[in-house]
Amino acid sequence: MAPDDLQRYHRRDLLRLAGLAAGAAALPVACRTTTSTADAPHLSDPATETVAATTATQPEGRVARAGTSRVVLVKTDDRVAGTRKALDLLQPDGISGKTVFLKPNYNTGDPAPAATDTALLEALIQELQNAKAGQISLGDRSGMAETRQAMQTKGVFKLAERYGVNAIVFDELKAEDWQYFPAEGTHWSKGFAFARPVLNAGAVVNTCCLKTHRFGGHFTLSLKNSVGMAAKYVPGDSYNYMNELHSSPHQRLMIAELNQAYKPALVLLDGVEALVNGGPEAGTKVKSGVILAGTDRVAVDVVAIGILRSFGTTEAISRGSVWQLEQIRRAVELGLGASNQEQIEIVSADSASRIMADQIRKYIVA
Repeated sequence: MAPDDLQRYHRRDLLRLAGLAAGAAALPVACRTTTSTADAPHLSDPATETVAATTATQPEGRVARAGTSRVVLVKTDDRVAGTRKALDLLQPDGISGKTVFLKPNYNTGDPAPAATDTALLEALIQELQNAKAGQISLGDRSGMAETRQAMQTKGVFKLAERYGVNAIVFDELKAEDWQYFPAEGTHWSKGFAFARPVLNAGAVVNTCCLKTHRFGGHFTLSLKNSVGMAAKYVPGDSYNYMNELHSSPHQRLMIAELNQAYKPALVLLDGVEALVNGGPEAGTKVKSGVILAGTDRVAVDVVAIGILRSFGTTEAISRGSVWQLEQIRRAVELGLGASNQEQIEIVSADSASRIMADQIRKYIVA
């Protein structure tokens, strides 16, 4: 077998195996950083995983113990290679044999980090198909652009045709393609409507960018990327849900609240470049050089905020504990993910990634 074929064979097998993305022993201080070995044994029996996690001979980074969420950190300037490596390390579960909805970030059609990089998206689709995913759909609703135009600019429809992916423009959905969620227990005055193609999928993959948000969100990571799954208008319903969101003093709480509608099987965050000020479509850009992957959207966002803080970012993001930032605090209250730094394990596979993980650890303490 050729080396490239062998590498893809191993990668495909890794993605098919049982996910080890959530779970690891509680950490004594801040978050624990582990280094994964490329030739670590594969485990597919959950019972075996539980036992193996307690043995001294089990390689670190492959098995997570109960109670923590693993966030893979890959230090890289190559989005495609970084995506493949992150998924190799994470081994996400819940993909094989299931229909998948893939949510990119097309707030506009601008280059990354303003919007999802097309080469990264293609690599992610390839990996999902290698993992024996069923039918893949992808879609979005732009906030600052015309959605179809943004997706055309990014080459999404051509990419979808090449791989047999169903591309959906949420603005063009019919009324019956939206599901209403009630206002009770939220800061939404009339509740919100969520796209049924997302809700009907067997697995949801959220791929987002690393950036700030100057229109009240403060930061736009995986929690904020979910806003594109919610309606601005539902046909036959004149209410502007996005106008309410962006004019509300509770915007950041509302962002977390609409995330109750679904649970991701995978979050992939492109931090090869970041907007540390301004955003979401333009601002101060830095070469942050990282890809993150996990299944816990709160844990991924917390680590991503740590990276923003390490490069110097807005006062709104920098002040106080990361756990008291409103998006994060409300998501924790709603049980959407990790509730403190001791529940996050950062997994890396090389010295450069480990050094970066160690550097950001101080930024995510309570």
